[in-house]
Amino acid sequence: MKHIRNFCIIAHIDHGKSTLADRLLDFTGSVTDREKQEQLLDSMDLERERGITIKSHAIQMDYEYEGEKYVLNLIDTPGHVDFSYEVSRSIAACEGALLVVDAAQSIQAQTISNLYLALENDLEIIPVLNKVDLPSANPEVVSDDIVDLLGCEYEDIIPASAKTGLGIEEILKAIITRVPAPSGKVDAPLRALIFDSVYNPFRGVETYFRVINGSIKKGQNIKFVATQKTYFADEVGTLRLKQFPRKEIKTGDVGYLITGIKDAREVKVGDTITDAKNPTTEAVAGFEDVKPMVFAGIYPVDTEDYEELRSSMEKLQLNDASLVFLPESSAALGFGFRCGFLGMLHLEIIQERLEREFDMTVITTVPNVSYHAYTNKNPNDLILVNNPSDLPEPSSLNRVEEPFIKATIITKADYVGNVMSLCIEKRGEITNQVYLTPERVELSFDMPLAEIVFDFYDRLKTVSRGYASFDYSPIGMRESKLVKVDVLLNGNIVDALSALLHVDNAYDIGKKMCEKLKELIPRQQFDIPIQAAIGAKIIARETVKALRKDVTAKCYGGDISRKRKLLEKQKKGKKRMRQVGNVEIPQEAFMAVLKLND
Repeated sequence: MKHIRNFCIIAHIDHGKSTLADRLLDFTGSVTDREKQEQLLDSMDLERERGITIKSHAIQMDYEYEGEKYVLNLIDTPGHVDFSYEVSRSIAACEGALLVVDAAQSIQAQTISNLYLALENDLEIIPVLNKVDLPSANPEVVSDDIVDLLGCEYEDIIPASAKTGLGIEEILKAIITRVPAPSGKVDAPLRALIFDSVYNPFRGVETYFRVINGSIKKGQNIKFVATQKTYFADEVGTLRLKQFPRKEIKTGDVGYLITGIKDAREVKVGDTITDAKNPTTEAVAGFEDVKPMVFAGIYPVDTEDYEELRSSMEKLQLNDASLVFLPESSAALGFGFRCGFLGMLHLEIIQERLEREFDMTVITTVPNVSYHAYTNKNPNDLILVNNPSDLPEPSSLNRVEEPFIKATIITKADYVGNVMSLCIEKRGEITNQVYLTPERVELSFDMPLAEIVFDFYDRLKTVSRGYASFDYSPIGMRESKLVKVDVLLNGNIVDALSALLHVDNAYDIGKKMCEKLKELIPRQQFDIPIQAAIGAKIIARETVKALRKDVTAKCYGGDISRKRKLLEKQKKGKKRMRQVGNVEIPQEAFMAVLKLND
């Protein structure tokens, strides 16, 4: 056990985690020249294209230091805020963390939030100053920032460049000398933490775990504590680039387990594995079911593809257990699913994967968050509102609560005013303002989650010229004055465009929605009124004018009553058409509601 080191890499998006992992694998000889490629641990095409890590990855390396052989287990973590639960479980499986900071960009919001996660788990932090070879790098200033943040010495910071390979040997030396070896009881009952799972179509769910006490053997009967189900360990082994089966994985080590489970929902990240015959008395702390934060309806473009969409979603859920979906129907769009996501990036990725991997073109409705409603009849009975149409009638409604978040924004001092006005416009309340350096400010806000779901991140980048970085964590539900705004086309409610909005914003957004739809809905043979309404009260209206044939073209000269007679006849026909006419809504209209500020 004293020759094992478990560590992870934490950093803000795009500070060089995956590239640093590549260099460590090269240096320890874990990959052959033939297997080498950029972002080696990012296995999805989508991850490579966008340059982000979506799934955490684990890999084992061997390294010889001062004549002793060491086993290093690296767990690469996603940097995006949507996947913070995965990051927290990966951190719980380690004793040390490489804190990577970009020498050109300095410390960002997610660097700090992931660092706090690591410190809560008592991890040994090794600061790494990456990208020191860039012409825009500012190593001295950024080193000062790291020293202020961590309270470490200047000598502890390792200057490195993952691109050129500078400092890689020093990083490996620091991992071996500074990160403590795992501590655990070899003779205690088996207790292992699940930090990730992947679905393999041929072998079922592969579970990645870290043994805390005891050991796990091939052929052993094991039990998952959260689901209380028992399984037979068909295969256990260590994770190199390929899987290496072993007879036994001992205390402190990281490995994979195959039990032939076909349903990904049975394996929960953060759960504890123990022996079925001699179970452990205490599970690993910190387990929670992943809670979706953002909900949206996903519908097939052609209603006949509904069953195909269902099977695609089920297959996708095997690889991504944090995707939640339930069937629902809409008068405008037919049959589809109400899906729960961790955040907007997660929603984008699911939509993209449905199109790429399963050839499914889908319509996504306006995303919204989950609200709690209480009625006058039963003021203590909670009604969960994931869809605006679930909201009870306004007359019977007692109160509505919406989820709030604590948002942390780090920006340059020049843009503080712009960022503040954006957050206040989004109903944010400032709770703290700290100058990290004379140039950089950390702002803390309490904000409703619903306000940041749409375009907040894009607008934050715009008002700060790309300098602001953003991170958030949920802080619970708070009472709020919310109303349901419906959109009516030709007098009929389009349920897929309904939205729950705060009273103060309802008129403004209702008006903008009508204006946007007027641009997007093609003209028909009859007038189309577009209205926004709260209950029975119309708050905004626009009209798409009818296409009209010039019926008076043949009347040149003569009496005016002849023209009037022809126009009246045309008007009657248009009126009759409007009563039977159906309005086709283009796909862009559903997405346009997200881009009201463009």
